[in-house]
Amino acid sequence: MIEFSILKKSKKSRARLGILRTPHGEVMTPAIVPVATSATIKGLRSDEVLATGAQLLISNTYHLHISSGEKIIKSAGGINKFMNWPRPTMTDSGGFQVFSLGFGRDMGVGKFTKYFPGKIEKAIEKGTQPNAVKFEKDGVRFRSPLTGEELFLGPKESIAIQEKIGADIMFAFDECTPPGITRRYAEDSLVRTHRWEKQSLEARVGKQALYGIVQGSQFKELRQASARYINKLNVGGNAFDGFAIGGDLGESKIGTKQILDWTLPLLDEKRPRHLLGIGHPEDMEIIIKSGVDTFDCTVPTHYARRGIAFVSAGTPGATYATGTAAKNAKSAGASSSLRTGRVDFNKAALLRDKGPIDPNCECLACTKYRRNYISHLVRSNEITGGALLTFHNLYFFNAYVAKIREKIEKGLL
Repeated sequence: MIEFSILKKSKKSRARLGILRTPHGEVMTPAIVPVATSATIKGLRSDEVLATGAQLLISNTYHLHISSGEKIIKSAGGINKFMNWPRPTMTDSGGFQVFSLGFGRDMGVGKFTKYFPGKIEKAIEKGTQPNAVKFEKDGVRFRSPLTGEELFLGPKESIAIQEKIGADIMFAFDECTPPGITRRYAEDSLVRTHRWEKQSLEARVGKQALYGIVQGSQFKELRQASARYINKLNVGGNAFDGFAIGGDLGESKIGTKQILDWTLPLLDEKRPRHLLGIGHPEDMEIIIKSGVDTFDCTVPTHYARRGIAFVSAGTPGATYATGTAAKNAKSAGASSSLRTGRVDFNKAALLRDKGPIDPNCECLACTKYRRNYISHLVRSNEITGGALLTFHNLYFFNAYVAKIREKIEKGLL
């Protein structure tokens, strides 16, 4: 199981410093949680990930299940021994993959409509089923993208898989709602999710921690109803050890902040709060000020594999958010003191640049390698280029959150 202690509460916001104690060590919160989808950060060894300052990783229940399988991981002694990772781990429930295989694929959208303008042509009504996923009372039925065989995943199956994987923290099975749903669909989905979360609690037999997930899409009353339900849910003395905020999270940073403001004050502050799938640098101050303790995000690794490095303000060749994106970040509460930019290593101009990725960064990639070499690797599609940028981005993101923790400690945030 886990223990969570709050060390300091901000007097300026809902931000707090804490320690999350797990069987595999402590996590200083707030903290970003890198996504090790298939029990790995693509391109890096586990010891390299550790050197980036990562405290906690989250792996993907669905992908581990359909690839090697949870029995193989259990026979290896659990996911920590399987991937040689000495620090804490999480596993998601598989609910997001249900979304991505279903409405996400059908509509070509993700968790935010702002990233997919013009994609949502018709609202999803109550009773609508996605093309490749069939919702049933106790779970969802779909076909494996690897073998084509029919699979069924519900709360009982998800918890059983997660217990075999053996992470320190599991998540309850839920429906990750897509953008563009009607209120009637959201109401129906929330009933389904709450039933599945209760079944997740009932299915737990081990001592691993289990987080409940607040859903309700962009509807205030539904989000708050879900927060109250998840907060008080108790099955024979078995309650959730922490909470997560999931589903579609608004059309902008302002919308995400609203959802957090609606829900987090209704959750027991003595238990940790996790935000699922959010974590651009410009998001971090906003969500931490709202009271989030941990958050997972694929941004540092996803962007690195496409040749993009995140860098500090003033770094040569960096581009910065402008226009509506910058305005929304400022309106949502992000300060300019931790402003970040991006450098695209696909650009030919970097082949003539002998400087580091970021002159203010002390990571291995910045201190040992030059921009021209990394640009050469990226433009040549060499995996080492993506690996070096992945190392830098993870180091940069972890250092960025550490600076936010310092601001909370000093009473500045």
